[in-house]
Amino acid sequence: MCRHRLTAGQDVCLSELPTRGKDLHPDRREAKREFGELKQELFELQCRLYAEGRQQLLVVLQATDTGGKDGTIRDVFSGINPQGVRVTSFKAPTAQERKHDFLWRIHQAVPAAGMIGVFNRSHYEDVLIVRVDQLVPQDVWEPRYATINQFEHLLLQANTRILKFFLHISRDEQKERLESRLQQPRKHWKFNIDDLKKRGQWDDYRNAYQDMLARCTTTEAPWYVVPADQKWYRNLVVAQTVVQTLRSMDPQYPEQTDDLSSVVVE
Repeated sequence: MCRHRLTAGQDVCLSELPTRGKDLHPDRREAKREFGELKQELFELQCRLYAEGRQQLLVVLQATDTGGKDGTIRDVFSGINPQGVRVTSFKAPTAQERKHDFLWRIHQAVPAAGMIGVFNRSHYEDVLIVRVDQLVPQDVWEPRYATINQFEHLLLQANTRILKFFLHISRDEQKERLESRLQQPRKHWKFNIDDLKKRGQWDDYRNAYQDMLARCTTTEAPWYVVPADQKWYRNLVVAQTVVQTLRSMDPQYPEQTDDLSSVVVE
């Protein structure tokens, strides 16, 4: 079992969980070598999953600002068949989406049979930003933990395996990443003044994340708190977990029922 997997029913204190991957795996070169091998295996497993067309995988990524969701998607899932992977980024809900329940837009993005779906932010925003910024009252967001658990149970019953990663960075690392965006003109587009407001809400978001992780870690769909100060370690943990999960799903190429022994292509 991955050392970063949470256990259902236990409280979560993020200050006690590591953010520095290099303290856990000091050999960066070896980690990158293993990551390369995992990428090759991921390509083969994803091909089999797509060809089989009977089960699907949902990968959920959550993090504070600059936590590395975009980089994780780019590094881990690049190089595999884009026909079999769908990435969905959830921004503030549109006027149309606000007319429905909070899971309406999420359910439409759930991966179909044979697909890998990746959520950049997710349904968990509805117990995070809405709580911290008080966009809805507590009696609205509080019941959503149970609703989310029920929703994920429904997906599991429909052959959807779920992996949920919280990319855990330190406050100092976030400061460095925000400053890097300011100092490099080519990164200015990634800087948002609103990021500074959210940084000022660090403690409020930490409390919201801790409740989310504790209350929505189930035996069948646990959270993984991934040390993400070092991107190479973050990538390794996510790739390891995705590949191990696909191995356990064991997708197979469909058997050919037609007799092809006498087929001749003119």
